[in-house]
Amino acid sequence: MTANWASFVAAEPDLAKTVEERFKAFTHHVLATLRKDGSPRTTGLEVRFLNGELWLGMMPDSRKALDLRRDPRFALQANPGEGTGMGGGDVRISGRAVEIDDPETKAAYGEEVEPPEPFHLFRTELTEVVRTYVEDDTYLVVQAWKPGEPLRTIKRT
Repeated sequence: MTANWASFVAAEPDLAKTVEERFKAFTHHVLATLRKDGSPRTTGLEVRFLNGELWLGMMPDSRKALDLRRDPRFALQANPGEGTGMGGGDVRISGRAVEIDDPETKAAYGEEVEPPEPFHLFRTELTEVVRTYVEDDTYLVVQAWKPGEPLRTIKRT
């Protein structure tokens, strides 16, 4: 089961706001894809939240774009920032990337983001969103959301 960004926002607005703020705090994040041989590949990436979707834009024929064309599964981790504080916690999103070839959709994205042309554009379908943070300098808290399931919160000492 998957959900788009708007569905996640509707299901868990507080967590969605925190996740989006973490991604908007920095420009570059880490995308994990699968290589042809099944081994992981991590690369830097900028993301955009527009019109109820989480978008991934990429240079033409980049390795990450070719990976996603072959196997759409991905994991995306927000840039933790400087030091060890990770304000807002560690945030990760997993899902599937759907390449968008529709000229109108790409043009609308291009008007908003102004990426170098040409570019690959992928819309995300979320399978899991996870936030990990420290509460009261005592607990490690893990919040995990999957489409169609309630938010799970685990506290560890």
